[in-house]
Amino acid sequence: MKLAIAIATVFVARSTANAFITPGSSVPVAFQSREATSPSCFGMSKGMADDLGTPCEDECAMDSYPNLPDSVHPGVVTGQAMVDLLNHAKENGYAIPAVNCVSSSGINACLEAARKNDAPIIIQFSSGGSQFYAGKGLDNNNFKAAIAGAISGAFHVRTLAEQYGIPVILHTDHCAKKLLPWVDGLVKASERYFEKYGEPLFSSHMIDLSEEPLEENIEICKDYLARMSKVGLLLEMELGITGGEEDGVDNTDTPLEDLYSKPEEIYEVYKALQPISPLYTIAAAFGNVHGVYSPGNVQLEPKILTRAQDYIAEKLGDDAPEDKKPVSFVFHGGSGSDIKDIREAIGYGVIKMNIDTDTQWSYWEGVKDFEAKYHDYLQTQIGNPEGDDKPNKKYYDPRECLRSAEFTTIKRLE
Repeated sequence: MKLAIAIATVFVARSTANAFITPGSSVPVAFQSREATSPSCFGMSKGMADDLGTPCEDECAMDSYPNLPDSVHPGVVTGQAMVDLLNHAKENGYAIPAVNCVSSSGINACLEAARKNDAPIIIQFSSGGSQFYAGKGLDNNNFKAAIAGAISGAFHVRTLAEQYGIPVILHTDHCAKKLLPWVDGLVKASERYFEKYGEPLFSSHMIDLSEEPLEENIEICKDYLARMSKVGLLLEMELGITGGEEDGVDNTDTPLEDLYSKPEEIYEVYKALQPISPLYTIAAAFGNVHGVYSPGNVQLEPKILTRAQDYIAEKLGDDAPEDKKPVSFVFHGGSGSDIKDIREAIGYGVIKMNIDTDTQWSYWEGVKDFEAKYHDYLQTQIGNPEGDDKPNKKYYDPRECLRSAEFTTIKRLE
């Protein structure tokens, strides 16, 4: 394993930037002055490898990951290890890529990309993606399929992340008010897992109540943070609406003013959540839009983030952290954004950047290119340009086109 770490600072559609690049500038600590709750009280499980009798060997067996905090290890990281990793991201000026996955093949592509780049990664599931993971033919009444699918995906990640030898944060994406029973089921699963292993099944969950009144958004998030932090789960909350369309949620007609959070609103969230636990991040809106659009159609205003940091630091006075950046931000909808805007946002405290549209395309591109290359070998079981009696099994074997999809996704993330 290369000891040099290459971690995500940018992922821009149709740019030459990759998801993993070497961190550059120094940026202050993510969770300074957040000692009210100590995630270090949470124990660590022995790991899936020990449970399954598939012991890690060589690099996979490392107790900690090179060039990262000592607590950060190969496999799923939660509690203090997760905080330390996010802390390291903010200190060193990078954001960890968070990739939406809907299949075991997609997960494996992410793990392989992270392995090739000697870097941590965030793997996340949406409600719709979780349902698809379980199988669209399964009854999703009361979100049963979505809950089962996300749990199944979590165990898949836990089983293989150790084998790939890379740190993974295991997260779930947007959860609107109507989807809260889905996250409830996952939090319950983490509570049961915690009872047995001393850590949660997942690392974190996102609650997206950006379409609800601010007061309701904050009150519900307070309740979830109080419950989740007891088992070391981190809460990501959204403030302001991310435009565009994703996973069946269409915000393309959202009023422009709702795409930009206000410093005063971010401070209200900070005041409400900070006394409960440090285990939270804020997905503040600064013009973010899901999807890929022509250059110029996405108008990011990253300075909203630094204005919020300054505003909160001023309110805190002598209690402000030394870095004057009390909030850790999440970047949603970065596809099509200018690389300068992305770098600027990271400098203002963004530690996580979501990726979905670009990896959807890269996965499809692999299938598309495979079909184009072997088109004449994919029309019948027997018979191709090499002869009427030549079999085509090695071409229509699903593993072939899926591996092509994985390969283009890995290349895109690199």
